[in-house]
Amino acid sequence: MAVEREKFYECEVKRRRVRAAGGYESFWKVKPITVALEDNDTEFRCMSCGGAVKVFKRRSEDGPATHIEHKLKTDSEYCAAGMYFLKATDGRQARPSASPVR
Repeated sequence: MAVEREKFYECEVKRRRVRAAGGYESFWKVKPITVALEDNDTEFRCMSCGGAVKVFKRRSEDGPATHIEHKLKTDSEYCAAGMYFLKATDGRQARPSASPVR
């Protein structure tokens, strides 16, 4: 029996822009994960809960597409897009990650 896994194909990536007053400021931008990897982005987070995610790259043509998954099961349990949250039948409410990526 195959293990069911959550897969997201878009996430937030950390970017920098020039401030009008000088210097740089960070901001989060939503991107497809394949585009983010092509752009050499290195910091990712879930766009629904702000939690940490792992990147899984496509290894072969027959393998799964490049995607991300939550690092912490607790994030998936309370993220509106998380697999465990969507399967829950206890009426839980979605909430931001307990340890968000800043």
